[in-house]
Formats: sequence, C-alpha cells, structure tokens
Amino acid sequence: MDIIGAVPIWEEIDVVLLDMDGTLLDKHFDDHFWEEYVPQQYAANNGISVEDARGKLLKHYKTHEGTLNWTDLDFWSDELGLDILKLKRQVDHLISVHPFVIPFLDRIREIGKRVYLVTNAHSKTLDLKMEKTLLAGKFDAMITSQDLGAPKERPESWDRLQQLIQFDRRNTLLAEDTIDVLEAAEKFGIRYLVHVSKASSKKPPELSERYYSINTFLEITP
Repeated sequence: MDIIGAVPIWEEIDVVLLDMDGTLLDKHFDDHFWEEYVPQQYAANNGISVEDARGKLLKHYKTHEGTLNWTDLDFWSDELGLDILKLKRQVDHLISVHPFVIPFLDRIREIGKRVYLVTNAHSKTLDLKMEKTLLAGKFDAMITSQDLGAPKERPESWDRLQQLIQFDRRNTLLAEDTIDVLEAAEKFGIRYLVHVSKASSKKPPELSERYYSINTFLEITP
C-alpha cells in the first residue's frame, strides 16, 4: 500500500491544522483520567470494585465513540454522577506538551503559515489544557467539534471547517494521531496528512501503514 501524504513540502503549504490530544499533548493524561481515575471515583461513589467500574465504563464510553458526547464533559458528568471537570483539575499535573512541539509551532509561524488547533475536545477541556500549557497564543484560532457541530471523523465537520477558515485543501497539512480522522480528511481532499505515532509517552509508537508517520515534530520542522 502506498503511503499517503509523504514528507511535507513546506513551500507548498499555507495552512497547518493540528489536533490536540495525542498530537500536541501527551495522551497519557487522557488515558489515565478515563481508564484509571474516573473508574476509581465511580467505584467509590457506587460501592463497587474499581475493576467492575472500569469494565462498565469502558463499555459505556465505547457506545458514544465518534459522537459529540464522546468528549462532552457535561454529558459525562450527568451520565456518571461525577463532576468531570473538577476531577480533571485534580490530576491536571499530568497535562504536558509533547517534545519538540513548541519549537515546531514557533517555526511554522515564523515562516508565515496559518496555524489552527482543531480538536474533538470539549471547550472546557480545551480551556483547562491551554491554561496548563500556555499554547493558546501560538494559533490563529482554536476550533472544537462543538463549533463544527460534528466530530472530526464525520465528513460534515470538514465542510464546516472549510466555511469557518477558508483554506485550500491542496495547500493544507493536517497532523493527527487518530487514523479515522486522517481518513476523513483524506476523503475531504487534504493533501498533506501526517500521522503522529507516539500519542502517549507511556506507550510504544503505533506506526500507520497508510499515512506518513512521525514520532515527534522534530522530524518535520522546516
């Protein structure tokens, strides 16, 4: 199978679209939060074992994957009877930026690219993570799936994004750790597709057979 979206040719790129969790930020925070910390709190609230809570919650999460509910903190607070934002703040010391991200952002802005954060994360999660990482000033705009009315896996989200920021898909790069999102962007016609294989610092890289994969942004910094 041919690799889609080989090494970026920066002279041909005007717009850079960047995912947040797993791409710019270490996904370890999210994995730990949803797979360990929330089950612990849910178990304590409901008088069941952490293992039983984890099994129940992982199945429940799965039923909402690929929908706006998947990342909606208010939805999960209501569903689980927990203050999800409050719990996130209790472990927000785990929020961290991947190596080489800041130099990459500084460099692409220096050479005149338009840079957008495009994330499925809920607006409350986005606010918390920008507060912790101080990255907000490095983007022309930050756009959530709430703003788009659909998660990035859905084709309509890309039509809406096009309307919002007016980009030429032939001169656009997307960096993303989620294969389903890259597939949706490919169908939409985005030319440069970069897969971030090292989403979590605690897990080995997962290389894509279809998309050009990097471990860190040092590999594509112009």
